[in-house]
Amino acid sequence: QVQLVESGGGSVQAGDSLRLSCAASGGTIGSYAMAWFRRAPGKEREWVAGIDWSGGSTFYARHVKGRFTISRDNGKNTLYLQMNSLKPENTAVYYCAVGDSPVETIEADFRSWGQGTQVTVYS
Repeated sequence: QVQLVESGGGSVQAGDSLRLSCAASGGTIGSYAMAWFRRAPGKEREWVAGIDWSGGSTFYARHVKGRFTISRDNGKNTLYLQMNSLKPENTAVYYCAVGDSPVETIEADFRSWGQGTQVTVYS
């Protein structure tokens, strides 16, 4: 089973940018769709963005569309999330996950998860 490790989180001011990375090991992610989820304080984990195996199709939750960009480098076995114009409400632990379809948004449909990386946005 693929192991995933997220990195790139941190504490930033509103309006700043961060780029999260998700490095895979123990297998290749090149054949799979992938996604980013988040868990905000006191809330359930929710889907943020998805991408197909090639990177040619991407999908976003309404609240991040236009500000976040999901991408992947299959040669590096790595998934990314570029987050621009960050807002305090983006504060959460962000997770990457392996799935079968880029339009899947349900947590139970994903089979490999990282441990998460904390993003804190101050106003």
